[in-house]
Amino acid sequence: MIGIETQEVERKERFILKILSDSHQPLGARVIARLLKDHGVYLGERAVRYHLKLMDERGLTRLVSRDGRLITELGVEELGNALVRDKVGFAITRIELLAFRTDFDWEKRTGTIPVNVSLFSKNKFEKAVQVMKPIFTAGICVSDLVAVAHEGEQLGDLIVPAGKIGLATVCSIVMNGTLLKAGVPMDSRFGGILQIRNHEPFRFVELIHYGGSSLDPSEVFIRARMTSVRDTARTGNGKMLANFREIPALCRPIAENVVAKLKEAGLGGLMVMGNTSEPVCEIPVEVNRIGMIFTGGLNPVAAAEEAGIEAENYAM
Repeated sequence: MIGIETQEVERKERFILKILSDSHQPLGARVIARLLKDHGVYLGERAVRYHLKLMDERGLTRLVSRDGRLITELGVEELGNALVRDKVGFAITRIELLAFRTDFDWEKRTGTIPVNVSLFSKNKFEKAVQVMKPIFTAGICVSDLVAVAHEGEQLGDLIVPAGKIGLATVCSIVMNGTLLKAGVPMDSRFGGILQIRNHEPFRFVELIHYGGSSLDPSEVFIRARMTSVRDTARTGNGKMLANFREIPALCRPIAENVVAKLKEAGLGGLMVMGNTSEPVCEIPVEVNRIGMIFTGGLNPVAAAEEAGIEAENYAM
């Protein structure tokens, strides 16, 4: 049986590996210590160096310069084999963190918003853009505002690697964060595949609950090629990425105002706001709560994947 202290050490090391895995440039102990706080792990710079030295000896990380370390292939494998209990619920934790960090001011049109980052091969990016344009035009996105970065440039927390072009699309968590700042708590229940019939939301055909998932549901559905976003944009019938959330019924007036203000600022994504305690697209809603369905921010990228243009996605 693994001792409690050993489990705690392994948990800290997995978070360090996760941080290194998300970075395409070497990271030093000081930066890692700061990023660990986002995961609820509080280690000093000296303690991080100690763990990094142990991981170097095990071949999980390697020192590349005085600036810091990179994760090795063995480290990536170890991260993938991490204990399930550390993975379950990671998606909902990430949502809550990004919502808290969102500070967009719709009047000044400034602030921080959450984005999804997708990395395309440089020689396929233009083709991907042509595929994604009709999706943005049809409004099957949270916003038509995007950011593009070339190799060596930073996009969000990522440095775009050689041979790639990064595309940032607005994530629907912007609604969570803005409502949170307005005093409205939002319960993110699940991500799923929403069937569209005659241009209207019909029902969810696949669901993954955030609280029981270690991955963002959108990434899972895109990899499995379970969407037909291009058909949805072209004919009004198909399957697209969507998210289901709930808010207290008493908060409806505030929520409607926030949604309207964000829409004026070019940030939307709301597809349906139900009535109190009534099902939405065949999904039951808790008593005295309102169900809301939002467009998934990665729908344009899903369309590119449908066309055979692969992307490496960092959702949320």
